[in-house]
Amino acid sequence: MRTLSALAIGVLFGLGIAVSGMINPAKVLNFFDLAGTWDPSLAFVMGGALAVAIPGYRLVLGRSRPLFADGFQLPGTSRIDAKLVLGSAAFGIGWGIAGFCPGAAIPALGTGKLEVFVFIASVAVGIVAAKAISGMAIGRGAPVRT
Repeated sequence: MRTLSALAIGVLFGLGIAVSGMINPAKVLNFFDLAGTWDPSLAFVMGGALAVAIPGYRLVLGRSRPLFADGFQLPGTSRIDAKLVLGSAAFGIGWGIAGFCPGAAIPALGTGKLEVFVFIASVAVGIVAAKAISGMAIGRGAPVRT
């Protein structure tokens, strides 16, 4: 049942991304083009997501545990550190350059466009590189905060 619910949620997310046009990088890039062909639709998509997510989180986190797991998996800290800031900056810069965020790029794979596959491959390389760099820091005895 857990896998089936994850599949249903993923399909719903993918349909929402596709219907809203967020699999089109030009639509996303036009949101960032304030002085040119600005397209505010991304703000409406984000606003709609927040309108659903905020009450949804309150409802779900009010329960003692999730329906299909033994407990909630939440971050252990709310501290803002260099790892968080650098990761957020890399995400934002990549999104601004490519017009894809990883969440929207996965449903965009269905378009079959080469640039989507290149983007996903680049994200995978970045993840591997970040893990390798983090592993090197651990090997030198440097503390790595997660």
